[in-house]
Amino acid sequence: MDPEKLKSLQIEASRKRARRRAARVIFAVVAGVTALVLYLAVPRPQDKVRVAQAGKNSQPALAGAIERGTNNLAQNQHANTDNDIVLTVSGYIINRERIELSPRFLGVVKWIGVKKGDTVTNGQVVVLLDDTEQRARVREAEAAVAAAKVAVAKAELDYQRVAELAQKDVESRKAFDDARLQLEAARAQLMQAEAALELAKVYLDWTVIRSPIDGVVLERLVEPNELVVPQSFGGTRGPSTALIALADPKDLQVEIDLNEADLSKVYLGQRCRVSPEAYPDKVYAGYVAEIAPEANRQKGTLQLKVQIRDPDKYLTPELSARVDFLTK
Repeated sequence: MDPEKLKSLQIEASRKRARRRAARVIFAVVAGVTALVLYLAVPRPQDKVRVAQAGKNSQPALAGAIERGTNNLAQNQHANTDNDIVLTVSGYIINRERIELSPRFLGVVKWIGVKKGDTVTNGQVVVLLDDTEQRARVREAEAAVAAAKVAVAKAELDYQRVAELAQKDVESRKAFDDARLQLEAARAQLMQAEAALELAKVYLDWTVIRSPIDGVVLERLVEPNELVVPQSFGGTRGPSTALIALADPKDLQVEIDLNEADLSKVYLGQRCRVSPEAYPDKVYAGYVAEIAPEANRQKGTLQLKVQIRDPDKYLTPELSARVDFLTK
């Protein structure tokens, strides 16, 4: 080929460098745009502040529209919730069960290990009664059992001797029967002594008072060295009949005196919402658990109880609460 033509087809070195610089610039721009997009795509806490400020400064109309839409949505949700309510009344939070621990026999309080407000567990020892008399009765019963065992052993030996002699016709049939009956009587006395020992141990065990539930102490009704009895014999100055009062703080109800005009709006198992007056922002689910079978004629009311699901520390017994009865 002609050397002149080849020379005309060659690209100058300066033009090659210019093209390379242009390609690098393009790549740099693309990389910068990609990095900016990734930066904006990653959420950050300050983005909310920037968006709020931008909406406030540059787009006030859009921010106002968003705020009005949010308020309208909240109002609509509240209206829908109110539409489910058929009745709203007030009542008092109560423990479903109040347990008062009483002694099984007359005794003196030796020790009491709880005070008002303490948490107790099932089986925890809370009160000890004086057990001096019961321990003495246990020792007496143990001695009676030992004596009865000796009597049984003697009766068995006598019976064996008489039985051997009766086989050789040395003793009469009457002597053999008497020995057999004495052995049976000794065994019966042993059973009686063992039963008395078991009873003495039961009375000794009753001097230890344990909590029957996991709960909290509502009241401490006695003090050490105080006399207690299992039942009242009348009068206000007699011995105490209860030691402590307990309740389960996770088993709460709302007690309501319902006007007879509203009775048709309520039924067993009906869904409810409970809100304590002390914490109106707290709402708990519940249901109608009990409707009294008899009304109060003087008040013209009927008592019912609403069981609270999943109560917590914000629900305090004897404080008031508002109850919303919901539709089916």
